[in-house]
Amino acid sequence: MSFISRQLVRFAHVDAAGIVFYPRYFEMLNAAVEDYFAEIVGVDFAAMHGERRLGVPTVRLSTDFLAPSRLGDRLDFRLDIEAVGRSSAELSVEVRCAQEVRLRGRVTLVCMDLDEGRSLPWPDDMRPGIGD
Repeated sequence: MSFISRQLVRFAHVDAAGIVFYPRYFEMLNAAVEDYFAEIVGVDFAAMHGERRLGVPTVRLSTDFLAPSRLGDRLDFRLDIEAVGRSSAELSVEVRCAQEVRLRGRVTLVCMDLDEGRSLPWPDDMRPGIGD
């Protein structure tokens, strides 16, 4: 099942050439992951980080930038869970503006104990939303 987070390209996202500066895509991707956890997994980042002391850092990221995005574009960040491990999840990412693909990538997240600084198994209440 695909999850889509729609995001507007804002002035803060673009460089002097008027296109999205590539690190801003990663910030928008992180926002899409945050939306996914809130809407699909059922645990938002505030509860996950603050109350539960869990994080989901990105440990691997690969991207292909296929076409530029500009101020005012509405981008659809489509996330698909490709694999779930004991403490990791691999996602495929596709970013589109209308029918044009702007970016494709893969992201690996790991469930982490923020206090201990080490990975831990996905909590039972979160696993169904992660795709297991």
